[in-house]
Amino acid sequence: MKFDHMGVITATLAEGRREMIACLGIREWTQEFTDTVNQVHVQFGRDASGICYELLAPLHEQSPIANALRKRSNILNHVAYLVSDLAAEAERLQSAGAVPTGEPKPAIAYQNRRIQFFLTPLRFIVELIEAPEHQHVYVDSDADRNS
Repeated sequence: MKFDHMGVITATLAEGRREMIACLGIREWTQEFTDTVNQVHVQFGRDASGICYELLAPLHEQSPIANALRKRSNILNHVAYLVSDLAAEAERLQSAGAVPTGEPKPAIAYQNRRIQFFLTPLRFIVELIEAPEHQHVYVDSDADRNS
């Protein structure tokens, strides 16, 4: 498993960018993705130390993250890892007591490669991404991303 990102829930991508720029100084952002399968808007940002954050905004009120946003809970939502074999890693997590939150689904931000989420025994969420060689493409953008 290779660390990819930490997922953070926000009402809108623009709001999330503003806050991440102000708080963490993030200046490099990927393009925005609208993922209808997973019912979210997504964008990745990288801080000066190279840590990647995924902003997740609900696509609509029935989005799986909408309830967390309403309750203001689980805002720092998950830790994600790139894996070469989703089934094998899923089996390993389950044997360690993690429970899948749903079936694997394609994710547009990863060229429709499969992702799956698990709730660990410590009560945090791990996302597995079956895209071992994936690289996010960032642009340095102060002016056009501040809104």
